[in-house]
Amino acid sequence: MAYDNDNIFAKILRGEIPCHKVFENDDVIAFMDVMPQGPGHTLVVPKAASRNLLDADPAVLGKLLPLVQKIALAVKEAFTADGVSIFQYNEAAGGQSVFHLHIHVVPRHEGVPLGRHSDTMEDQAVLAANAEKVRAALGA
Repeated sequence: MAYDNDNIFAKILRGEIPCHKVFENDDVIAFMDVMPQGPGHTLVVPKAASRNLLDADPAVLGKLLPLVQKIALAVKEAFTADGVSIFQYNEAAGGQSVFHLHIHVVPRHEGVPLGRHSDTMEDQAVLAANAEKVRAALGA
């Protein structure tokens, strides 16, 4: 299937939809998931138009993964997490719901189950506060 330039992440990249950004460079943006599976759930999104991992340019992937690691370390620190879950889905049958390559980074605490990715948006003030925690951990 072809890349859809009107997906929500493409709109965020163009500045048409706001986000709670924690990091940005020429290649990647990271921001808070508006329907988090836990406090601190962050998305790492390449700026290059890729539907998912299956059609991404290997050069894009080469720039993406080091930044996923950087964000994961910051999220773990910011939320004093015991660990971090990292998810990436490909195509609808694989669980993908937004068809722009992105990686989920979710801080995890021992004994606390992962929440559902619901249809309810998190309070914007909570997202803003969580984004600030991650930015502080990144030294931004």
